[in-house]
Amino acid sequence: MTYTKDALKEAIQQKLRLNYGCTEKQATDGEIMKACALALRDIMAVRSVDTQERTQEQQEKRVHYMSLEFLMGRSLLKNAYNLGILPQLTQAVEELGFSAPDSGSASIFGRESFRHYYEFLGRVGYIPGEVALPRGLTGSEFISMMQSMQGVRNDAKLKEMLDRFELDKNTLKQETKRMSLGVKRKLAVVTAFMHDPEVLVLDEPTSGLDPVMQESFIDYIHAEKHRGKTILLSSHIFSEIDSTCDRIAIIKDGRIVSDFVADELKHASKKFYTVTFASPAQREAFLKRAGTIPSLTVLKKDAGGQEVYMSVEDTDMNAVIALLSDFEITGFSNRRESLEDYFMKFYKEDKDFGGAL
Repeated sequence: MTYTKDALKEAIQQKLRLNYGCTEKQATDGEIMKACALALRDIMAVRSVDTQERTQEQQEKRVHYMSLEFLMGRSLLKNAYNLGILPQLTQAVEELGFSAPDSGSASIFGRESFRHYYEFLGRVGYIPGEVALPRGLTGSEFISMMQSMQGVRNDAKLKEMLDRFELDKNTLKQETKRMSLGVKRKLAVVTAFMHDPEVLVLDEPTSGLDPVMQESFIDYIHAEKHRGKTILLSSHIFSEIDSTCDRIAIIKDGRIVSDFVADELKHASKKFYTVTFASPAQREAFLKRAGTIPSLTVLKKDAGGQEVYMSVEDTDMNAVIALLSDFEITGFSNRRESLEDYFMKFYKEDKDFGGAL
């Protein structure tokens, strides 16, 4: 079946009316995106029926068409490209008053990843944030399909991964749609690593894994690092990033706001201290004189209380100690700035002091 721009446009309009009760003029960007995804799902369903009919005629089991959603992540454009209707979909969306992406690109091994992703299947391992495995296949059949796509001819690495993540034969006999989230995640991990890829792209890879499997996964990442693999890890778990990453980037509102070597934070000259004074009056007197030390920054103080949380460079620490000696101190503690502390600077501001909480 051929899908024209006008046919796709009409399909998107129908999905907007039926699912969101609005027209293209009333729809949000998110609703348009979801309507496009629903329209593509219908097209994929038609392809699936065609595949089943041909399979029954030929009396053999095969995968005629498979969305790369489970492999490349939930990408609307990639699925449209895979269906051969990307230009028509782009035109349909634009005629509805919404702009399709018109800039930006990603390259792997010097090749644009969108157009050449089939070239990378044997060299890149990918774990999506949301695992969407194809229906109608058992775990073993899914692994076999992925081996074929990745060009895997040696089962040694596969066996190692199945043992590490405790996927036995009985589990792999299950249909993917009946698997628990944890089993699906482990299956995604195994198929991402079984071809020993040069580059690993991991989006929230430990989500859905139990604590034991999380630890096993992190140990494996450390081993792969020592083997010289390139690993791109996206995670909201600070301890996971802190223990595995050599270089860290923080993204806010779609932009990189900080990019640094991990050791720079661990060995930073700036230190953080909590000081407890004998009385609120003592603390207020200290705050009035704190401005005489260039690198001393008051990050937080409890209203009407006796504590001050502050940062200071090592070079000014002697001056801080000399200043504190003029006051009665009942508590003093220090710690290095954690990755979470640094991250929160970009997301949460202390309006009173202009610093990070």
